[in-house]
Amino acid sequence: MASVLTVNTAQVFIDLGELASGIDKRPSDEPLAVRAPGPRQGGLGSGVVGDFISDPRHHGGDDQAVYAYAREDLDHWQSQLGRTLTNGMFGENLTTSGVHVTDCLVGERWSVGSDGLVLEATSPRIPCKTFSTWLNVSGWIKTFTAAALPGAYFRVIEPGTLRAGDRIEVIDRPDHSVTIGTVFRALMLEPDLLPTLAVADALPEKIKAQVARRRARRLPDAAETLDRGRGVRADRDTEG
Repeated sequence: MASVLTVNTAQVFIDLGELASGIDKRPSDEPLAVRAPGPRQGGLGSGVVGDFISDPRHHGGDDQAVYAYAREDLDHWQSQLGRTLTNGMFGENLTTSGVHVTDCLVGERWSVGSDGLVLEATSPRIPCKTFSTWLNVSGWIKTFTAAALPGAYFRVIEPGTLRAGDRIEVIDRPDHSVTIGTVFRALMLEPDLLPTLAVADALPEKIKAQVARRRARRLPDAAETLDRGRGVRADRDTEG
């Protein structure tokens, strides 16, 4: 059964040298309210009440209200890196079990728990300098990108409450085959996939515009950009 293992929040910002971040998220023992946080700039930041967003230019807002990552994928990285990765260590609000988060469709809707919460998958996590600095793994951005296991951001369709152990039920799937993983590969690894994203209406407008720019300008793929050590890509929509 697909379920929420833990609900994770950042209680304080951590100092990463020139960076301050809310990426260090810890499991909560209490149920937490979830609501749409509003726009990225000037909104409430995270969709999870009690969570903190330190960089509203690149994080939070309605299209990134909740970030989910599968425990199964954390276990993969735990094995690859030879270190313990606790729930929330990738900055995820939801650590899940029994669901391949990266394979969910853009626009797929989840009913979570019994309090009416409905989430809609919007986009993949794009790795950034904060993520790399936090884990302190050499070449992490390229390593994470090559694996194409980004996890997914969700928007809040109906507010509710999250708690550890909540059941996850897929209640709606759109009539297309564009997964969160497809979007990640198109943006980061396989630019030939960019035209396939057009049918995914639930993609954030920012990503739709990004795709249009990339197609119009014939920008190099993100892997080439990473090779130049710039993090993600040329038009500076860096996430974390």
